[in-house]
Amino acid sequence: MFQAPAKQTATDTISTLSGRLASATLLEDRRAAILGLRSFAKDYPASVASGALRDLIAALTKDAEDVDTLKVVLETLLALFHPNEQSPEASDEIALWLADEFTQREDNINILLGLLETDDFYSRQNSLLLLRAIHDARPERTQECILTGIGKVVATLDDPRDAIRTEALPLLNDLSRSSTELQKLIVFENAFDRIFNLIQADGSLTQGTIVVQDSLSLLANLVRFNTSNQTNFRELGHVAKLAALLPGGQKQKKARSSLEEDDWVSPQADKNLWGLLAILRMFLVRGSISTLPNQNAFVKHGILQQVVNMAFDPASPIPIKIESLNVCADMIRGNARLQQGFAQLQVRPIVEPVTNGATTPNEPAIAYIIDALLNLVLTPAANDMFDVRFAACECIKAYIFNHFQIKTHFLQRAIDGLAGDETANALTTLLTGPQGSQVIDPYRIWFAAVLVFHLIFDDREAKKKLMGVVEGDSERGEEVVTCIQTLTANLITSLQLDEDERITIAYLMLLSTWLFEDAAAVNDFLGEASSLQSLVQAIQRPGNDRTVVRGLCAALLGIIYEFSTKDSPVPRRDLQPLLTTKLGREKYLNAIAELRHHPDVRDFEVTPQTGASGGLLPSVFFDETFTDFLKDNFSRLSRAIDRDPVKEILQSDDGIDRDVVDSLRGQIDEKQQAIEQLQAEKLTLEQRVNQEQAERRKAEDSAQQQLHNIKRINEELHRNHENDTRKAEREHKQALLELENKYNLQINALNNKMQQATKESAVAVANTKREYEEKLRQENRSRGEIEQRLNASDRARQDADRAHQQVLESNRALEQKHRDEIAAIILEKDALETHIQESGARIQKLQNEKSALQSTIEKSTAEARDLHSTIAALKSEVQDLKTKVQDQTWKVKDAEEKLRKAETAVKEKEEARAAAQTELDDLFVMLGDLEEKRARDKKRLKELGEEVSEAEDEDDEDEDDE
Repeated sequence: MFQAPAKQTATDTISTLSGRLASATLLEDRRAAILGLRSFAKDYPASVASGALRDLIAALTKDAEDVDTLKVVLETLLALFHPNEQSPEASDEIALWLADEFTQREDNINILLGLLETDDFYSRQNSLLLLRAIHDARPERTQECILTGIGKVVATLDDPRDAIRTEALPLLNDLSRSSTELQKLIVFENAFDRIFNLIQADGSLTQGTIVVQDSLSLLANLVRFNTSNQTNFRELGHVAKLAALLPGGQKQKKARSSLEEDDWVSPQADKNLWGLLAILRMFLVRGSISTLPNQNAFVKHGILQQVVNMAFDPASPIPIKIESLNVCADMIRGNARLQQGFAQLQVRPIVEPVTNGATTPNEPAIAYIIDALLNLVLTPAANDMFDVRFAACECIKAYIFNHFQIKTHFLQRAIDGLAGDETANALTTLLTGPQGSQVIDPYRIWFAAVLVFHLIFDDREAKKKLMGVVEGDSERGEEVVTCIQTLTANLITSLQLDEDERITIAYLMLLSTWLFEDAAAVNDFLGEASSLQSLVQAIQRPGNDRTVVRGLCAALLGIIYEFSTKDSPVPRRDLQPLLTTKLGREKYLNAIAELRHHPDVRDFEVTPQTGASGGLLPSVFFDETFTDFLKDNFSRLSRAIDRDPVKEILQSDDGIDRDVVDSLRGQIDEKQQAIEQLQAEKLTLEQRVNQEQAERRKAEDSAQQQLHNIKRINEELHRNHENDTRKAEREHKQALLELENKYNLQINALNNKMQQATKESAVAVANTKREYEEKLRQENRSRGEIEQRLNASDRARQDADRAHQQVLESNRALEQKHRDEIAAIILEKDALETHIQESGARIQKLQNEKSALQSTIEKSTAEARDLHSTIAALKSEVQDLKTKVQDQTWKVKDAEEKLRKAETAVKEKEEARAAAQTELDDLFVMLGDLEEKRARDKKRLKELGEEVSEAEDEDDEDEDDE
């Protein structure tokens, strides 16, 4: 009997297929092996990956030309990244392992990027899916590997097939979300134009599908906190394209088959519009260097008006209204020009104005935007409108942000509106209190307090102006109640009636910041001493739900004590026992600590300030600026209770003794008299300064004249020196010529003398010969006599021979003498030529000295120019001195500082005048040095044999006389 073959397990089959893939040489065999592995990839990812992963990656290159095989390989790799959840081998570590295999070798990523350049649909789509899966597992490594090939990914956005674009957008979103470098590279690949083309092709915001949403997400990733991309976006003209996408912009709709389809609105429309508004806010981040140019560009292209229209369009959903108002706030905040122009916009109010409880339908439904915003914020509304009102409040805060003129006008208008019947008036709302509203709306009071808080925060003039608001006429016998006292009364009422804590917190926020570092406001508050007792009772009241109110009441008491004085209605010496005895130091510090650690304060930055669902009241209690104020001053408030009541805080952190303050006040009159005297001295000093200016101008003119004389003397000296040099050269040449002629004559004379001597020697020899011949003839005639006298003749002949020898020696001596004289003449000629060379060297030396002298003169001229610059600088210092004297007079803040600054001004003026006089003395000394140097130069020229004209000497004498 035949035995049945052993059943093969999945692991064995995978191993067999992996081996076949590795060893197969035919394309069909490899494709069959890959198809088999694909069937196991979902259920056995670990086995397939461990046995065939590298061979599968290698097949992407080996079989790249066969699209069918390539499709199967990519599908197998994708299946390994996304196995079945029920698979026994399913694990998150498999994806990490697979991603490491691709990212640790950049060539593997480049293979996938190369497939994006093919035209095959499945190769492109599966490569994008695979790159996204790798990025999900190893995002940082994938971003590093894909840097050089990001252009290939961006190019897929131009693919005409929707499926490719749909897969490319999420991949680009993932890649650009956290990598600034990739964001810049993507923008460099013309991504902005491609994004807007995709949005337009998909039907823009109203008819667009998920493609528009992904495109907006990519746009947001590219511009979020990236100033360079924002600048690129702005300068390449893409702001106009943003404006075209918004409602009211010029845009083209996607082609549809019928008019009904043209009117069709995508379910994604509101989400798309909200996303675009969120992108606008990314260009307007507070504190960014690109915010200001972005604001100007948006307003230039009409985006502000479009957003305002959306915010007040009755058809706009509430989320769109909220985001539109937030965009408006960001677009004008900190831009003075836009803040001023914002108030001129007109809109249709969201909430119709109400007067005496009745609407006014007959009035035009158009209002200025600030009035519409105030009406929206301060009119009672349902809780689901809180986010809209909060955004409108932010818009008003942005309108008055860091703009003194607008804040002053806004506050003055609110003060003037108290006499009228304006319901949309923050001051009226606060002073009337919650009982003045028919509908109990705690946020009406809260918004009003926030607006007034921002109007007076860190603005002493605004606080002073608001303190002038009173109720009642003392001349008619009515009780005069100040604004602070009215607000305090409303606060105490809310504490006693246990009203909504948002109302109490609103009043406490406003009063705490108003009284901070304002002794006059503290004294106004202490005019009603009973209010202190109500605050102490609120702190002592038990209950975990009153933590914030207790803490704020303690903070307000601490501020009152910190900035009170001994002249306050309730002196500091009486306030301290109230805190330490009646309330108790520990309870005070505990209330401050509980407020500091309360989640609404501690976690304010990370807690969204939005409305609650289900129609409940939102959990919004504080303004952002107020929480910053609290956190900056918690430590100071904690230390306030331990401060000595004798020490007072006068707008600073340094405590001073009150007796010292009184003594200083007693000295004010004396200081004032001293200041008046100093002012008189100032006038005298101004006259002296004017006189010194005139003298300085005179000295400047004199220096200018001397500079002119120096220049003229320099020119004359230069000209005379050139003339003298030419004259010396001519004389030298003449002397040389004469010397040459003289020596030539002497040489000719000596030559003649030598010739004469030679002739005389020849004549003497001829005469001697004739005489000898004559005697010889005589001897021949008288031979006998000669023979007789032979001995005598021999002697005579010997004598004649000796005489002839003497004559010959004399001739030789004469010739030697002539030769010696000729040698002497030649030596003398050589000496003369040496003298001529030395004279030439001397002339060259004189010329060099002439150049050095000319450089010295030029340096003297430069020093004279520097001297002129010094005079101009001194003149400017005199003008600065005059300005400082005036500034020191008008910038005096108090009596002691006025005296000190006046004395300092006098001392500085005297020092400056002495410095100016010293500069003038140095100027004259410098001019004297120049004259001495010029005299030395002339003396040096004379020593060198150069002549100095008498005119220059006379000029020197004239200058000395001057």
